[in-house]
Amino acid sequence: MSFDHNDHYHGLVLRHVPAGAATALDVGCGTGRFARALAARGLAVDAVDPDPAVIRAARGDGVRFIHGDATSVELGRYDFISCLASLHHMPFDTVSRLREALNPGGVLAVLGCYPESTRADYAVSVAAIPVNAAFRLALSRRRGPEVNAPVKQATLPLPEIRREAARLLPGSRIRRLLFWRYLLTYTEITRTP
Repeated sequence: MSFDHNDHYHGLVLRHVPAGAATALDVGCGTGRFARALAARGLAVDAVDPDPAVIRAARGDGVRFIHGDATSVELGRYDFISCLASLHHMPFDTVSRLREALNPGGVLAVLGCYPESTRADYAVSVAAIPVNAAFRLALSRRRGPEVNAPVKQATLPLPEIRREAARLLPGSRIRRLLFWRYLLTYTEITRTP
């Protein structure tokens, strides 16, 4: 179906691109939909993904697609780093490596997935079900053929994500979203030595 939970939040994530940003990194870019949205805003974008099939299918002006793993590939310095529904495919402490790649004033934005573990998680999930069904029905036209990136179930519950983020990204903010997602944002105030 044409409704995609991650695509639904592109606008929200784009609002966190800092004013004057010139460079961006999209981690777990898939075929590059979000990377292209960043490039359309005039940013020079590096987009990395470990899946060779999606990198081969990736296209976009202003985007340099890199086949590699964000935990080990050489990173540049960036004003904005996005990680959409991909952090749960790697150790959470990868955010430390991403933080080190931020320029002062740079922003890390993670649109993440989490498994339900609390009453609040389940309440939001129950509320999301009819909204999800309505979106899918309203947007039931199909897109053209598409290469899909591998999918992995999230295992780190939101309370643990909050604890780890507070430890690794002091001052970060986490907001629970509808459609089984959270948004973590962090601004690098000073350059990490």
